[in-house]
Amino acid sequence: MAITNTFRSQLQIVLEDGLDEKGNMKFKNKNFNNVKTEATADQLFAVANVLHPLQQRKLSGIERNDSSLILGA
Repeated sequence: MAITNTFRSQLQIVLEDGLDEKGNMKFKNKNFNNVKTEATADQLFAVANVLHPLQQRKLSGIERNDSSLILGA
C-alpha cells in the first residue's frame, strides 16, 4: 500500500486584475511559501482574510498548493 508524505505547502491568494481586451477577467496570484504542512483549511482561510485588506485588488479565491512524495510501503 502506498502512502503520501507532504513536504511543502503554499498559500495562494487569487486577486482580480481587471479585464483583458476581450472582456474576460484577468487574475493575479500572491504566493506565500513555507506554510506549515499541518496548517488546517480554517487557519489558511483566516490568514488569507487578514492579508487581503493589505492588497489593492479584489479577492477572487484562496488556494492551497501541496507537494507530496508518494512512497511504497
